[in-house]
Formats: sequence, structure tokens, C-alpha cells
Amino acid sequence: MVAVYRAPMRSRDDGIDVAKTVERARRVGVCGFGERGVDEDRLARRISRFADAPDGALVWTRDPDGLFWLGRIDGPYRPDTTAAATAVDLVHIRPCRWLPEPFLEPEVPAVVLATYRRGGRNFQQTHDSAVGPESARLWEAHTNAG
Repeated sequence: MVAVYRAPMRSRDDGIDVAKTVERARRVGVCGFGERGVDEDRLARRISRFADAPDGALVWTRDPDGLFWLGRIDGPYRPDTTAAATAVDLVHIRPCRWLPEPFLEPEVPAVVLATYRRGGRNFQQTHDSAVGPESARLWEAHTNAG
């Protein structure tokens, strides 16, 4: 079964424009999170959980327009200390292949919607028996289309 994660890609610094963070992640092919506003112990644990997510895991993120994007983790963790990454606080990253088109809310698995309704800014695994197969079907349908 494929693992599925919620990757909000929102900085804890409210001065960071989440639209720019999500756009950069999709454009350069990564998923991840920042480090502003997080104490070192918590940050180390977050990095460890993120680095331990399996290659091939699916990730969902939502942009400020309410559109949902589905990606697939495709490589190991690495820090990104470039000025562009620091500017959008997306400095803890993994390679990620994003589908080129977003999903509207009615197309997204219900449990994914529920995790976003609860809020939060953490990268976290979505534990539900249906979310893996549902997300994998969407991935396959959209990567094999055309």
C-alpha cells in the first residue's frame, strides 16, 4: 500500500506568502517545509520523519486558492539553503514529481480534505485505509492520461 502524506508547505512565519512557496515547490519539483518559528528539538524530529518517508509516497498540498495538488516523493531529503528557498521558507526538501493540473475539492479523497480542515502546518502521514488506494488511482489516471 502506498503511503500518503499531507504536505501543507506553509511556513510558521505568517509573513511568508504560501502561494509563492507552493509555486516554487511545484516549479522546481520538490516538497518540504521551512524552519522559521520552530525550536531546534521539534525541527530535528520533523526532519527525521520527513527524511524517513518512503520514496514513492504520495503527497497532497493545497494552494491559497483552495486547489489541491498531488505529488510523488522521488528522492532523498536534503537541505536547500539557496536564497530562493530561504525567501519562501522551503528549506527542508525532497524531490517530488507533481501532477501538472490541480484537483478541485470534490475530486480529493475525503480524509485528505478532513486533514486540511483541521489546519496545521506539519508534514504528516495520513492514516486511513482508503486514502492510499484512492490517491494512487488519481495518480495513475493522471499520469497515464494522454
